[in-house]
Amino acid sequence: MVARLVIAAPSSGAGKTTVATGLMAAFAGRGLAVSPHKVGPDYIDPGYHALATGRPGRNLDAYMCGTGLVAPLFLHGARGCDLAVVEGVMGLYDGAADQGELASTAQVAKLLKAPVVLVVDASSQSRSVAALVHGFASWDPEVRIGGVILNKVATDRHEHLLREALGESGVPVLGVLRRAPAVATPSRHLGLVPVAERQAQAVEAVAAQAEQVLAGCDMEALLALARSAPPLTAEPWVAEVGERLHAGGSGMPAPVVAVAGGAAFTFSYAEHTELLRAAGAEVVTFDPLRDEALPEGTRGLVIGGGFPEMYGEQLSANEPLRKAVAELAASGAPVAAECAGLLYLARSLDGRPMCGVLDADARMSERLTLGYRDAVAVSDSVLAPAGARLRGHEFHRTVIEPGAGPLAAWGLRQPERRVEGFVQGGVHASYVHTHWAGSPEVAARFVGHCA
Repeated sequence: MVARLVIAAPSSGAGKTTVATGLMAAFAGRGLAVSPHKVGPDYIDPGYHALATGRPGRNLDAYMCGTGLVAPLFLHGARGCDLAVVEGVMGLYDGAADQGELASTAQVAKLLKAPVVLVVDASSQSRSVAALVHGFASWDPEVRIGGVILNKVATDRHEHLLREALGESGVPVLGVLRRAPAVATPSRHLGLVPVAERQAQAVEAVAAQAEQVLAGCDMEALLALARSAPPLTAEPWVAEVGERLHAGGSGMPAPVVAVAGGAAFTFSYAEHTELLRAAGAEVVTFDPLRDEALPEGTRGLVIGGGFPEMYGEQLSANEPLRKAVAELAASGAPVAAECAGLLYLARSLDGRPMCGVLDADARMSERLTLGYRDAVAVSDSVLAPAGARLRGHEFHRTVIEPGAGPLAAWGLRQPERRVEGFVQGGVHASYVHTHWAGSPEVAARFVGHCA
């Protein structure tokens, strides 16, 4: 039994992250073990969740991992915890385009049998708030909205009008938050600025969010609501890849897989590292902004997403590491690169030299590319055999030219049919982010090639 709440909103920008992170930090500050979760593919919000709770922020993505894994992944992350707080994505009923409720916060709440707390931006309304809440509460009878937190309330008079309007709605007001600049978190083109880029300020912001929540929310009522969630019958997910492809009983040493980290490469799912270890790898993190060499004994390299465009000058200046990455790739060693990793492997990024593994050049763009992707492996690679199908997500404001190599990585079906990415020796580089929990054979194949 895990007490749990889903924090949702009618739309983006209502304050879900502020409220969810503040609740996580406030409950953790009261001595509870709090498990943080985020609906959808977002990498940045879980960083703030981790800061608030001291536990890895974990994603629950029904599109990339399948609906059947939502509850098991949730229970895996929440193992041993007193309470779980799940931050939603976009509006409560918004999900994958043209896919009905798939990957929506509402669907995840139903899969978790979790009560929903609706965060409403009340800054430009009074009595209309009751109609808004009534509509969201009655839209899907299977979604249980257990309370409302009113955000960006201006004055005591404004609060009185809102509470009066909601008095007959049947949905209790569990919190009222005033406008507070101290809790704001700066954003850029892909959302919030990651924790790794503003550690001290992020700590202060999370503390301010916790104080605001404690001052404005009924913590006992919220905890009682969380504890009213019924038991889940699913079994917790376990990082398993089937038979290890290199060892265990074979006596072969575990291959070292280097994973890029630091401020430039902050996008990763905790389950990826867990699956690499389950496949028999020794995982070692390094920082391309600081380290001039790959970890000793590196046999494979994973470079995830992030913001290399913000650190192009420093990444380019670290010539020893760029050469080491190029040499590793030239040796045929497995290299898996997603989005920011793709840019780092390019010949240049915004005119600055990068690793030169790929015969391609990358640059910032005015256009945002965003959305889920159904991907088919075009070429045999260290991640998947040709013809394998995976689901992923694109989220970037950069372009790379050409967009695909002689051997492309993926064939995509929407929003338009195209091929993208590069398969070159042991290199698999693509804009598409994937979640390996939905396809654990990817980790097994990668580690097998490393060995």
